[in-house]
Amino acid sequence: MITTRKPAMRLYVDKARPEHWIVRDGEGRFWAVPPGQDAWTMREPFQPGEDAELEAVPGHYLHMLDIPSAESSGG
Repeated sequence: MITTRKPAMRLYVDKARPEHWIVRDGEGRFWAVPPGQDAWTMREPFQPGEDAELEAVPGHYLHMLDIPSAESSGG
């Protein structure tokens, strides 16, 4: 039996826009996520432009920021 998993969500900081976290979901879409409680529900679509300076952040911060896992993100 073959099982497939969605790619994990990835967390970034955009040095050009440090007031938001940037999350790439399992579908490859980018989201700007503000700091604070229920931040994932207030996410906005994000298109990295030429001025974007995305730097990967260790994945364990997703949990610390209450950002859901790929399995529970709901797209």
